[in-house]
This record gives sequence, structure tokens and C-alpha cells, in this order.
Amino acid sequence: MGVEIRESPVSEDEFEDMKEFVHDYLAASVESEEEGGRMRWYPWHSAEYRYNHIRNVAELATRIAEKEGANIDVTRVAALFHDIAKLEAEQDVHAEAGARVAREYLRSRTDYPESFIEQVCDAVETHSFQGDLDEVPLETRCLMEADLLDKVGANGTTLMLLRMGYEARTHMDANEMVGRVLERGEDAISRVRSDTAESIAHQRIKRVRWFKQWLESEVTGMEPEAMPDLDV
Repeated sequence: MGVEIRESPVSEDEFEDMKEFVHDYLAASVESEEEGGRMRWYPWHSAEYRYNHIRNVAELATRIAEKEGANIDVTRVAALFHDIAKLEAEQDVHAEAGARVAREYLRSRTDYPESFIEQVCDAVETHSFQGDLDEVPLETRCLMEADLLDKVGANGTTLMLLRMGYEARTHMDANEMVGRVLERGEDAISRVRSDTAESIAHQRIKRVRWFKQWLESEVTGMEPEAMPDLDV
């Protein structure tokens, strides 16, 4: 009995079609909500931000999968669908809702092997798992590590600084907000398991640490705060 999953069941054209579907689905989710929907005043609850996050995660997950020997197509397709239901479902059920959307899409478009579809949907449904990443399949782990990594580094710092404006904070709170990114990075390092993800995390956190030091040295009255003890 042969292996059901082909080496690369998803062509580049098909992957681009998936990206377009995810983009349009997110946009439609926002448009269907009355008064802008759930917490849309935060940028990360907009369709634009969510799609950008998904693209970031897909690129990071693919990079990790390539280095760690995971099935690249399972990983990158799951990454595309992992937050597709984020804007229409509550946080605690968005992963299951996303898996349903992914399953319907993959079954309706072409003859993907059923085992491939189930691996993708299992990764989407499991990506919010809060336990040990050693307990999930390799492809799911690559997705989860990428999801953690997108929240640290320059992207995470920018979002936290944007949050200051939405919360009517002053620039003097910037050091505190950047410190939160470092704490998030520390949590990411404690959870990731692959050497690839850990290396990316350390590199990103080093940049955030530099930015925090620049703030403290250039802004008068900016009190230095204790930083997480990270080996970077």
C-alpha cells in the first residue's frame, strides 16, 4: 500500500488561490459585523492586520518546517487557515471554526488526499493548545512556534506601541510596553522546541533589547526597567 500524501500536493497557483480566499474571507467577516464587530478598534482585530499576521506566520512556519524536516505543504496550508475564523468566532472556539472552514475549502477545490486534509485541519484545530509542544505533531509544532514568534521582535514592538495610542498613554509608557514584548519573547523561548525557532526568537529579542536600551538612553526621564534574563 503506497503513501497517500504526494510530495507536494499543493501547487504555487493553488497556494495563491488559498491566500486570496483567506483574505476575502477575513474582509467579509468584518463587513458582516454590526458597528465594526468585536473590538475592531484595536488594529490586531482588523481584517488587514489579521491577514498580515497570517502571512507572517505562514512564512515563518515554512522556514521552520524546511529546517526541521516537517511536511512543508501541511505546515504552510495550516498556517494560512489557522486564524481564518478569528474575526467571526470567539477566541476559545476560533481554532475549531477555522478547521471547519479549511476542511470545506480543501474538499471542495480539488482532489487533495484525505490524509493531507486531515493533517492540515488537525494542525489548525490544535494551534491554540497551551501545553507542551512536544505533545503535538511536527507540522503543528512548526505552526505554533511561528505563531508565537510573530508576536515578538519588531512586529510585536510596533503593535504594543500602537496600543499606547489606543489606550491614551503617553510616550513615557513606551519602555513598559517594550518590556512586555521582551516578556512575551521569554515565554516564546520557554515554549518552542526546535533549534530553528529558538534561534529566530533569540535574534528578534536581541533587537527589542537594543531598542529598549536606546529608549532609556535617549529619552530624558525614561527610567530603566529590569529586563528578562535572556541569553541573547
